[in-house]
Amino acid sequence: MAIILSFFLISPIFLVVLFAFTDRAIASFPITNFSLKWWIEIFNHRQFVSCLINSITIGVSVAIVSSITGTMAAIGLSKISNKSASLILAIISIPIMLPPLVLGITLLSFYVSIGMKLGLHTVIYSHLLFTQPFVILIIYSRMITFDYSVIDSARDLGASPLKAFFTITIPIIQPVVIGASLLAVALSVDDFIITFFTIGAGNTLPTLVFGMMRTSLKPEVNAIGTIILFMTISSSIIALWITKYRG
Repeated sequence: MAIILSFFLISPIFLVVLFAFTDRAIASFPITNFSLKWWIEIFNHRQFVSCLINSITIGVSVAIVSSITGTMAAIGLSKISNKSASLILAIISIPIMLPPLVLGITLLSFYVSIGMKLGLHTVIYSHLLFTQPFVILIIYSRMITFDYSVIDSARDLGASPLKAFFTITIPIIQPVVIGASLLAVALSVDDFIITFFTIGAGNTLPTLVFGMMRTSLKPEVNAIGTIILFMTISSSIIALWITKYRG
């Protein structure tokens, strides 16, 4: 049963990648020739490069901001009682419990109500809202097992709180922070619904794919989908490896 379920989950992904390397305009079997035709087409597409840059810009920005603020929040939460920390974490996690459609419409209404022009900055703000809880939870799970006695020892030897933080705390939790930030990249790059409502006139790779599929199923979509899959899956695997084996 598990094998059958895995097959149905993985086969659509496999087919997207497979048809990205054929020369047929319509995805069908049997496949006779493999080609890079659609890859050449997407790099000649007038919007693809700008959408790729937008996706990378948003993902990297979200990763940097969420790793900094998430680390600060996780350290702060680890120093208070478990009951208080659990309550705060529950409140912080509300955005990831809401349906993306509801969150997207709510954010759009908020930006319009305060007169904020939609663009990449509003997408970054929006993505931080649902990626930040994951980052905080991951780093917090490491901080609650952190041995603060090493910090006390450094302080006894004359290190300032700031120096102890950057020379001891950061190097110890660095793998977990990097892993959490890579997970934020994966979540950001893969998001469509919230991005669709908050980006305005611009596009990212997921919204570009949606626009291309509204009129017809263009074969270039498979190549773009493969890029999105690669960025998302590779970030997730690296994040898992770092947090599990190095954190």
